[in-house]
Amino acid sequence: MADIYELNRQKRTKQKESFAKQEVDLSETPLFFPEGFENIFLGIYFIFLPYIVGLLFQFFYIAKMQMDIFVILNNSILLTWSIGYEIIAFIILVLIAKEAITYSRPNNGFQRFQRP
Repeated sequence: MADIYELNRQKRTKQKESFAKQEVDLSETPLFFPEGFENIFLGIYFIFLPYIVGLLFQFFYIAKMQMDIFVILNNSILLTWSIGYEIIAFIILVLIAKEAITYSRPNNGFQRFQRP
């Protein structure tokens, strides 16, 4: 009985160590990186994605889809970019926390039923 417990413990520790040592491959990311232009596209994504998210946030949430209010609010590119950057950073942090919680839960090949 002690041997089975020890084997299970070794498997769990081996999995946790191997997760941290995985290599990151940019070709498996959901963003589009053409070969040879990875750094250029990372720069483009870093500049334009937060700006677009900031514009959408200002239009839908702050201006409540009223164009006259949106035009008044949208006079600072840096402010719009920083709002979008903070929203994207928050989403990424939430996804990291979700993955960490999911990874830390023991899973023996099946998932138990839990009431919500």
